[in-house]
Amino acid sequence: MDIKEYFARISYQGSHNKPDLATMSDIFQHHIQAVPFENLSIHCGESIELNLEATYNKIVRKKRGGWCMENNYLLSWVLKTLGYDVTLLGAKVFVPELDAYPDEIDHLLLQVELDGKSYIVDGGFGMAYQLWQPMELISGTDQPQTPGVFRFQEESGTWYLEKVKRKQLVLSPSTSTSQNVENEVCRRIYLFTLQPRDIEEFRGCNAHLQTAPDSLFVTKSICSLQTADGVRALVGWKLTEIKYNYRDNMDLVEIRILADEEIEKTLKEKFNITLDKKFVPVNTSRLSLF
Repeated sequence: MDIKEYFARISYQGSHNKPDLATMSDIFQHHIQAVPFENLSIHCGESIELNLEATYNKIVRKKRGGWCMENNYLLSWVLKTLGYDVTLLGAKVFVPELDAYPDEIDHLLLQVELDGKSYIVDGGFGMAYQLWQPMELISGTDQPQTPGVFRFQEESGTWYLEKVKRKQLVLSPSTSTSQNVENEVCRRIYLFTLQPRDIEEFRGCNAHLQTAPDSLFVTKSICSLQTADGVRALVGWKLTEIKYNYRDNMDLVEIRILADEEIEKTLKEKFNITLDKKFVPVNTSRLSLF
């Protein structure tokens, strides 16, 4: 595993001699615009391994993406290699349709200690809730980013991440999300504690999410990538492209349903992904990702 090969993969040409916030933010920005958040392996008959070398080979050499346990595990290696103080944390992702958090952790994120401050680095959430910069770990303070305003709320040692939602101008509203989700003003994203985690603690979750019949990742094929001014996502056959803050605190949303024969070309052109095995799109869950 070679840090220069990783930098070439994310097209990063900046300096990396000093482990400071500017460098970390720049690398992070390049990562999320180059490496998709995706679970396509599940829908190609491949298993997702929780192994750093396998993840490096998949994301860096095969130019694929991955989900949180791949993207953030790889990012932890990158940041540690550059001299950052990194701790793995576990989170529980909020399910709006159930108005609940799961019982067990199902998301991996990173905590980075830097110059006496603590930051959350999460390059593995994807869709419209993907952070664009590391977030300082402070409670109750709005932290505006291009995708919207994020903030943490801390209660008795449990931290909650939420995002204030913008209005949306949807060009094809008939294929839009459910009304109750559209009317949200603020979306809870996940909760976590600062208990340090070992990668071994995610093995059960990694296996469950790719095999359980009711897992979001089994019922939906997902590929999303952050762009220079927004995000694009292919969920099943539905291609959604969002331009952030298109006008007056409003995001522009364009939705198109693809034919089977368009899928492979779209993955290549929009996400720079070429798959080794036959991909079968799936979208049977009603859970909303936007």
